[in-house]
Formats: sequence, structure tokens, C-alpha cells
Amino acid sequence: MRLLAVEGAGEYYNSYHQLAKSWEPPPPHPPLPTLLPFLTAMDVVRFPTLSPAPQGSRDNDFGAAEEVRFGSGAPSRTMRGRRAEDVSMKDRRRRDGAGGGKISRSPSSFYFRLAAFFLCCALFSAVALSTFRLFGVSSRPVLLPTWRNPAMNAVSGEHHLSRRNFRSTHSLSSTADLRIEEAISFPDHVLLFLKPQSITPLTDLRCNYFVSRSTEPHLSLPVISSSAHGSFVRCPIPPGTDAFNISLSLTPLPQLPPVLPHHSDHLAYAAVLDPVDNSTIVFAKGHNLRPARLSNPSSFECIFGWDFSHPKYSLSSEVISAAQEIFRCRTPLSVLQRRRHLLHSNSPFVTVRFRGHGSAPLPSIARPEPLSFPPMPQKRHKRHLMCVCTMLHNQAKFLREWIIYHSRIGVERWFIYDNNSDDDLRQTVEWLSTEWKLMIGLHEWPWVKTQEAGFAHCALRARDSCKWVGFIDVDEFLYLPSTDIKLNRLLRNFSRSPWVAELRTACHSFGPSGRKAAPAEGVMIGYSCRVSPPERHKSIIRPEALNPSLINVVHHFHLKDGMKYVNLDARAMVINHYKYQVWEVFKEKFNRRVATYVADWQDEENVGSKDRAPGLGTKAVEPSDWANRFCEVNDTGLRNWVLKAFVDTDTGRLPW
Repeated sequence: MRLLAVEGAGEYYNSYHQLAKSWEPPPPHPPLPTLLPFLTAMDVVRFPTLSPAPQGSRDNDFGAAEEVRFGSGAPSRTMRGRRAEDVSMKDRRRRDGAGGGKISRSPSSFYFRLAAFFLCCALFSAVALSTFRLFGVSSRPVLLPTWRNPAMNAVSGEHHLSRRNFRSTHSLSSTADLRIEEAISFPDHVLLFLKPQSITPLTDLRCNYFVSRSTEPHLSLPVISSSAHGSFVRCPIPPGTDAFNISLSLTPLPQLPPVLPHHSDHLAYAAVLDPVDNSTIVFAKGHNLRPARLSNPSSFECIFGWDFSHPKYSLSSEVISAAQEIFRCRTPLSVLQRRRHLLHSNSPFVTVRFRGHGSAPLPSIARPEPLSFPPMPQKRHKRHLMCVCTMLHNQAKFLREWIIYHSRIGVERWFIYDNNSDDDLRQTVEWLSTEWKLMIGLHEWPWVKTQEAGFAHCALRARDSCKWVGFIDVDEFLYLPSTDIKLNRLLRNFSRSPWVAELRTACHSFGPSGRKAAPAEGVMIGYSCRVSPPERHKSIIRPEALNPSLINVVHHFHLKDGMKYVNLDARAMVINHYKYQVWEVFKEKFNRRVATYVADWQDEENVGSKDRAPGLGTKAVEPSDWANRFCEVNDTGLRNWVLKAFVDTDTGRLPW
């Protein structure tokens, strides 16, 4: 069967049908079936209506789809909305006809009907041709959505960006049809995305490296780690070469075809569909936009497609906002409709490029991921008063204390973004969720130095269920010094002021407090000496009040026009930031920073920044007096409260 979707052609076809029934063309005009031979070859022609029928109405001109069946056998018609016209046509036949109901003709009526007939045919053909869809959203008629039609154009250009097809044509086995879909090269590892998302034991996988055009690997190394769901594995960077192809082998199965990795600093790496305005938010590295500032969105355009090496088969759309690594675009209707009917894996890729002839789009592995469908009502009651977002790397050992404490003071949900951890993070989250009945979401976020983008992504995910969201690290603890102030009461008070969208909380930085080994009892009890003045602040925000650009720097966001922030009094709430811990813990900060616009501590850049340890420099060498540094005020307020609230009176133990 072949199926043709024609939008808005129902009326034209009805006119043609009635005319064909009422007119018997004299020779030499051909009979009706030979005028439209392509219709007789089709089994079904559907004519979707231009807009939904008014509620409660059944018989109207555009109230329902019309179906006409062609081919062998008796025709079957379902033609609603034209019954009144059919009856009136029969009445005219009776009045005007002579004997047997034949229609009396005159030269003027003949030429009028002939002209009308050819006009209907021309209109029918024009409408049929106009309904060709680039994406082929559906071979069945679909009512168009009532939301605003985004501006988009078929992309044209001469630049061809080769996109590799990573789908292997070699079947590994009937039970393990493993293939590499994407490969991304980072400074310290290579990320390989796999399909299907389940793999055999990690020890059996090996990373194979190819240089030049060699057909045999010149090096084979074991994988570093894999994601919890088996969706990707990490391979080491091969020594001595920057250009290589990479593959995987799984003994005793055949080796996967090698692929050329994308570079992580020149890539559209993630995308989400925002159901509030049906826009697509693209997270991309490579355009090097300045931190904390809006860029001119008209300088960019978003591109949707499956293969960017064929620009004429892609769609471009307007960029609404551009800031840092975050681009908000209008979503083509074709993409929205595919998203509503198909799985995420079938969605087109999306990327960003500078406007202008010959400008190359960024390579992309980003498919628009839905946040929620259908969109949540704006006035919907939110389930959680207070949620927390954080991003971490190999900090599972601190997670129990951090989550159990915050659950006691009023945090109800956690969004944890795992940035390439290879410790027991998942087991720790499962234990906390099961034993403490807590709502903890673990989201894999493998992109290096993308904390700002990750927090924007988290704010979007938390928007439907959380009234307030805090953005803090696992070494930062909210502390309410007064026993008369509770977190939920504080938040409810500010919730009554609709213009208050952000609560800024001062941070007190604690030092090693004379210790040379990490305290087994946890950081809140183990460290009690801090720097006197507060350093910076962290924020608790209303996610729906954020600026659409989602700009955020050092854990606070830009807000919508008319929204304000409030600096909380230190007597109401502060943050104890256990920043300068014992050296064995602190030196891990030299490995890598998660923030995009903060230099790594080993880089000779912004050496005097507050993000660095004063006087430490860029080398991970322990100063002789480290244990006694950063100790100006002995602050035991939170320590005393924890000992009173959490210590088991029978065992003397803390829950973490």
C-alpha cells in the first residue's frame, strides 16, 4: 500500500467529486478515471483537516479527516462535513434535470463547469505537491499543533561536514551485537558510546588503537571504566600520538570497526526539549563565548538533521538566546512531531553554527531529549519544597554524610550529576535510597569542564517538581545557626514574595584544623577552624524564575526581568564550606576542575584567584605547615548540633 498525506485538500477534492458526479463530459474529453491516473494506483488517500473541529461540532467544513478508498472492489467513502451540500446538490438535480434526473446544459454553464474543473485539478495538484515533508514525519495525516510555528528554512551551503556512521555491519554474535555509535576524545581519556546498552564483564573489553591507515592495531590497552548502565566505556589516551582511530575487542568475538573520535572541545554534546515553549536547548563547546554574558543570538543558527554532510537535507532554525555553552533554539514542527511519536534514538541530531556562507556546523552527538510530555501546568503544585543539584567526581566517600545531614534539615530530593566517577558512587546512592528511603537521582554527565551547562540542565529537570533548588558541592553544608529557624519555614516565608527568586548564602571556608589524616567521623565534626571573612556565596533559586538564557556562574543564575535576589543574614543561614581539608584529600583538586571558566590548578593562569588556595601555586606539593593553615576562627556551631542530633545514644556512633 502507498499512503499520501495531503493537508487542506479535503474541500478541493469534495468540489471535484461533486462536479464529477454532476457532469457527463461529452467526447472528446476523457472520462474521469483517466484524468488522475495516480489516484487509481493508491489504496488510500487521506485529507487531514486544516485545524481541529470546534468542540461539540460534528458536521462542519473542516471538522474531520476525509477518506476515499481507490482500487479494486466497491469504493468505500467516509465524507463527513458535506452532507448538507450533498442534499442540496440532489435537490438542484431534481429541479433542473429533465426526465431521469439529467442535468440541462447551456454553453455558459458548460464552460463555467469546465473552467471550475480544471481550476480544482490545478489546486489539488498544488496542495498535493506542497505537502512534501523533509523529515517525513508521518505517512498518516496529523493535525498541526496550535503553538507558534517556528521560523526555519532548509539549510543550504557548500561546506560538507563528514559525519561518521558508527553502526557496525559486522554482527558480533546473536547475543552481543555490540557496536560503537560515537567516540569522543578528552584530554585524559576517550569516551566510546555503545549500543546496545549492556556489555559483558569489563575485564574482557580492550581498547585498540590504529595510526595512519593501518588495518592492524599498533596498541591494545584495557578499558579504564564503564558507565553504570553500560552505555559507554572509557579508554586511555594512547601515548605518543594525537591522531588515531580507536576500536574495541571482546574476546573471543571479532574486533569492532575502528572509528575516528570527535574532539571534546569542538562538539555539540547534549540537547533537551523545553516543553514550556517547545524550544530546543543545545549544549555545545567550540564557539568560545564569554562567561556570564549574553551573546548576539542572530550570529548563530541551529541545524537539525541526521547527516550534516548533506546540508540540503537539514533544517535550520532561529537561535533565541546564546550564552556560554548554552543555545536556545526554536524547534521545527517536524522534530516536535517525531519526538511525540518516536523513540529518542530516532530523533535527528542538532548542532549550532555561525550564520554565513560556508560556515561549518559543530560536529554533534546531541539528540533533543524530552524533559516532560505533556508540559506541566504553570500553576501545578510542586511535590518538593527543597531540592539540591550537585556535580561530583569520585566523591562517594563523602556522600553519606552530606545527604543524611541535609535530609534531616529539610532537603527532599537530590539531583547528582556524575562526572566520570569510577568509585562506588552508584552503590552508595542505592544504599541511601534503600536504607534511608530518600529520593536521589543519579545522572551520568561525562562532559569535562561543563559544570555551568550541567547546572542549567539540572535546573530544567528540577523545574516541574521542586519549588526551590540549591546548587552546592558535596563539601558544602547548609547551616542554620538559630534553633528557632528551620529550613522549610525559611523557604515558605520567601515563597510568599513572588518577586524573590534567589536566596544568596555566604560561605565560610574551613581549613585542616590541625589534622593530617581525614577524620573518620566526617567533615562536620572533624574540621572546626575556619577563615574569618566569608568567601563568595552560593544560591538557592526558584527554577521557573531563571533567565531563559540559563546563564550561571559560581552556583548562581541570572534571573528573569522583575525577579530579585535576597542576601540571607548570617544569623539565619550560612554555608560551611570544608574547602581546605587534609592534604591527601585536598590535593585531588589539582587533578581537574569541573567549572568551565575556572582554570585548573596546575595551569599557570589566574594564580591569584579566590578559586585557588592562597600561596599554594600550581604544584601539588604539600606545604610543611598545611595542617595549621586557614585557621582564624574556631567555629564549632554545626559540630555541636550534629553531635546532639545524630549520635546514637546507645552506640555513640554517627549514621555515616
